[in-house]
Amino acid sequence: MCCLLAGILYPLFVFVIKIRRCSNIKELQINEEIREREVRLIDVDGEQVGVMPTKKAVDMAYSKKLDLVKVAPNAKPPVCRIMDYGKYKYELAKREKEARKNQKVINVKEVRMTPNIEEHDLNVKARRAIEFLNNGDKVKVSVRFRGREMGHTDAGKEVLSRFTEIIGENGTIDRRPRLEGRNMIMYMVPKTD
Repeated sequence: MCCLLAGILYPLFVFVIKIRRCSNIKELQINEEIREREVRLIDVDGEQVGVMPTKKAVDMAYSKKLDLVKVAPNAKPPVCRIMDYGKYKYELAKREKEARKNQKVINVKEVRMTPNIEEHDLNVKARRAIEFLNNGDKVKVSVRFRGREMGHTDAGKEVLSRFTEIIGENGTIDRRPRLEGRNMIMYMVPKTD
């Protein structure tokens, strides 16, 4: 019974270990994880110490109460730097968070119409699109053709041209009207000053 259970659990255990190793590959190798015999060492101040055995480099890092981090693994010999690895990871995460905060996400909003839309309805759709453009969003304007309307795609182009005239002050055409299946689609972006 015990051997049977071990036979089932062992492959699962090996699988979990492999997953754990794969997630560590993305991170830099530090201290004893560095397997090469010799490394090119860069000191805390950024000065190049030279090529030395890995064991000696690790001992130097430990004597300064810091970590030896492999920064250029593909170089011959690999380049390692003495630094505070925890502080380095913290600053890296802080920079990424700051970059995400400053990033502007552009949403694509859609306005749908038919080729035989009335003037008032067109103005309502245009006001809605102006709101989207003022919020900094991209607007997808589509005219849907049903049945026999496919024979009159020029009516759809006319509707889209009237739509762009109404929105003219707030947005510009990003992609000209194009027929895709049963829809004629055009993209508009906010006007830049």
